[in-house]
Amino acid sequence: MTDPSIPAHLPFEGRLAPFDGATAWLNSPVLTTEALRGKVVLVDFWTFTCINWLRTRGYVRAWADKYREQGLVVIGVHTPEFPFEGELDNVRWAVKEMRIDFPVAVDTEYGVWNAFANHYWPAIYLADAQGRIRYHHFGEGEYEEGERVIQQLLREAGAEGIGDDLVSVPDEGVEAQADWAHLESPETYLGYEQGRNFVSEGEAAFGRPHRYASPGPLELNQWSLSGDWTIESGAGLVNRAGGSIVFRFHARDANLVLAPPPGEHARFRVTVDGRDPGTGHGLDIDEHGEGTIVEPRMYQLLRLAGPAVDRTFEITFLDPGARAYVFTFG
Repeated sequence: MTDPSIPAHLPFEGRLAPFDGATAWLNSPVLTTEALRGKVVLVDFWTFTCINWLRTRGYVRAWADKYREQGLVVIGVHTPEFPFEGELDNVRWAVKEMRIDFPVAVDTEYGVWNAFANHYWPAIYLADAQGRIRYHHFGEGEYEEGERVIQQLLREAGAEGIGDDLVSVPDEGVEAQADWAHLESPETYLGYEQGRNFVSEGEAAFGRPHRYASPGPLELNQWSLSGDWTIESGAGLVNRAGGSIVFRFHARDANLVLAPPPGEHARFRVTVDGRDPGTGHGLDIDEHGEGTIVEPRMYQLLRLAGPAVDRTFEITFLDPGARAYVFTFG
């Protein structure tokens, strides 16, 4: 009987691309396609600030642990989105912090990304023991399908003892799946190259310091600045303490990618509809909305209980020099 959770036929999608473009390897010596022959290989493209990847990492980590002894090799390819993600020390920190113990190809110059002709974070490619790509999935979800394909490819490779049971992953922390049924706010960048839905009282000034004032009530998914900011190509830089970002959103979770000034920390405070978040605070703030940017990464600011409704979020920076890159929601 055909398993309905996997495609009826796994096509041959080409050969497993080489990893020659990797600039470094973590948790492993250099791996080549020749050395991987005879293994089922899962290639996971990621970058450590990406919420879409963060919500998949529990599954990838569980698959690596469960099937390692039966012939599965998981290779994480870390291809950076933001400049600080291209710094090797930051990648090392992320690998340790996120408990990643499988091989990681550091792809700072996009060599592996281009070899795979990849365009997404996250992206999974599965190759059989002959080095042929048989399956891919872009984005989140389809976890049962992905694991069923792993099982099928391992059986094809002659592995014994491959059962039909599936991994169980806790739905908690930043790895909790999004509340897709009620999510109405999109990923929103704060730099001028990809930014959208920015509203300002008066003209915006790109690439130079400028004093902003909030224009008043916002419509859903609009955002504004107040205080002294420089809107850079990929981020907003707060030049003076007291600068803030206001966002009108509809979601359970609100996250923001933040970076501190070089060599320093930066404090901030969050409110929701003008009040402390209380029990709706995220992992990176307390019930009073207070938090500190210590390293460049994604900060989970809110995890609200109850049905999602339109709310107004504000983050005020108590120290200058922080950069804000992108809002994500869940």
